[in-house]
Amino acid sequence: MLTQEENELLTRVGPGTPAGELLRRYWHPVAVAQELTAENPTRFVRILGEDLVLFRDKKGRVGLITDRCPHRGASFLYGRVEERGIACAYHGWLFDTEGDCLECPAEPAESKFHLTVKHTAYPVQKFAGLYWAYMGPKPAPAIPKYDLLMRKDGKRRIAVFPQLDCNWLTATENALDPSHLQVLHQDLPMSKRRPVNTTRGFIDDIESFDFYPTSYGIMKKRIYKNGAVDEHPFIFPTHLRTRGSLWLRTPVDDTHTLQIVVHFRRAEGEGSAEDEEPSVEYIPPYKNPPEALHPFTRFDLYAPQGQPLAQDCVMWETQGPIADRAQERLGVSDRGIVMLREMLKKEIEKARKGLDPIGIVRDPDHPMIDTNLTKSITMDYPSGIVAKTAAVK
Repeated sequence: MLTQEENELLTRVGPGTPAGELLRRYWHPVAVAQELTAENPTRFVRILGEDLVLFRDKKGRVGLITDRCPHRGASFLYGRVEERGIACAYHGWLFDTEGDCLECPAEPAESKFHLTVKHTAYPVQKFAGLYWAYMGPKPAPAIPKYDLLMRKDGKRRIAVFPQLDCNWLTATENALDPSHLQVLHQDLPMSKRRPVNTTRGFIDDIESFDFYPTSYGIMKKRIYKNGAVDEHPFIFPTHLRTRGSLWLRTPVDDTHTLQIVVHFRRAEGEGSAEDEEPSVEYIPPYKNPPEALHPFTRFDLYAPQGQPLAQDCVMWETQGPIADRAQERLGVSDRGIVMLREMLKKEIEKARKGLDPIGIVRDPDHPMIDTNLTKSITMDYPSGIVAKTAAVK
């Protein structure tokens, strides 16, 4: 368990918070690239507790700026996108992707007032069909070239899930929880196998669990009694790679999380993550009503799309918007979660000292990062279940 103070330390993500400042040192996916078009060149996004507007100017440059104009506070969501940037619709104050004010139309012609105005703006890069943002101190690091996002021997597709109504850490800790797989997901409709004992599920298939640190996070390892070994890399601070899928979780604010999954399947021919436009699927809500919180909504544990994630979401959201870890009782099988929390504390302290935390890459030309993509066996689900998620052959 954690004390209330420790829980606050690890869960709060706003500007100036310890975890928030750590998370700002990483690139986070904030939108699907296809969502910005000539017809709809602006998009509101809320990331790490900040209200922002993503926009693409008429020269194709993409920017991310604070939503409210520094003049009178009107939203840039309704700004006019122009050749040089985005102009507030209220009085025409024009800003480029760097947040520099280029023009204040109502000021005298000889005025240099616009040179005194600077708006908060964050770097944006397009990568693997997504827009990624960096909200930390400069210089910005490189976006890590993880194998699933970079390999050229296949195709990617993107799945956008409904926004999670829970804190980022609740969903992230699930990545280091190896035992729920055999219990929570024991009766998926796609499986022909059913456990003899529903309390134990398929947990008796497991010989042991193990966890070990990597250069980019933590490896979660299951060793089965039949000799099979299953490894899933957790990529600090928020991502999980399972077989041919990378689960990307971006903290929206203290009580909401964006979840996007990039699936990769090997195929004939070559592609490129830089110029690829993956197909995009938007997963429908798996609770009714979709906007309500537990217990005032009902989850569908067997939603036609999103299994077994719908089951995971029930477990995450019913812990509350921010889980009360002061009341939990952890066991031996939870040591991966403990390992993650200790890593978070350590990396928060490094960020406080101005040091690069784990997984930060400074060389933009660094080689592809191997996360055991081709070595991991296909055992995302209990034995007998044919996974819907794309697999690497």
